[in-house]
Amino acid sequence: MDILEKREKMKKEKNALFKFTLTLPHGLAREAEAKGLLMPQALESLLRAEIRRRRVHRLFNAADQLSAIEFPPMTDAEVEAEIQAARTMRRSLCES
Repeated sequence: MDILEKREKMKKEKNALFKFTLTLPHGLAREAEAKGLLMPQALESLLRAEIRRRRVHRLFNAADQLSAIEFPPMTDAEVEAEIQAARTMRRSLCES
């Protein structure tokens, strides 16, 4: 399989649809249906929003964990050294 065939296969897989059955309590199903929430576009929007919400939640949890770690504060010289090291690394990557 050449590169073009692999790309085409990946495109098809990426755009493939996933079908599932959803079991809900009758009242909830009726209300969701009445509000248009069981339409594919609405379900996609709800799922994307929840995925985004969970990513943000994970990010804030990680930030909380990092803030709980007690690192000694960096001196101005240490901060400057880190900045210079990052700039040097970026330049070397750009020149490669």
